[in-house]
Amino acid sequence: MSKINKNEKNIENDDWTTPYWVWQLITKYIPKDKIIWEPFYNDGKSGEYLTDLGYNVIHKDIDFFDNNLGDWIVSNPPFSKKKYILTQLLKLNKPFMMLLPLDTIDRMYFSKLFKDKMDDITLFFLPKRIDFIGNGNVYRISTCFIGYKVNDKSFIYL
Repeated sequence: MSKINKNEKNIENDDWTTPYWVWQLITKYIPKDKIIWEPFYNDGKSGEYLTDLGYNVIHKDIDFFDNNLGDWIVSNPPFSKKKYILTQLLKLNKPFMMLLPLDTIDRMYFSKLFKDKMDDITLFFLPKRIDFIGNGNVYRISTCFIGYKVNDKSFIYL
């Protein structure tokens, strides 16, 4: 395997696969009776993993911004578009869990977007950094799941 965070060009690439163990950690927080939309296709693995974990998953290679599917939205979205994705998620007004860089929560746009919705936010902290896989490289970064309308707690340590 290649060196972790080998060069800055890798960071701009949004095609990073989330390992199976990460999806396993959140299963007790996602209801099995809801249809899960995993809107960001990448290599299709996340949809396969969520299906293997017992969910009814919609996972198609379609434009997130032109669609509104499922009851819940669960994904590792493209980090380079996180501001626009979070804005769209709030418009859709569905429960969601997005795996995003930990520093997302201290961005000005985040506090503006969720200013009146902080009671609906749950941060799910992972037990360790994730080694995302992409193009034969590994990208390690601190992340958390940002949940909206998914739990009545503010913080959950997975």
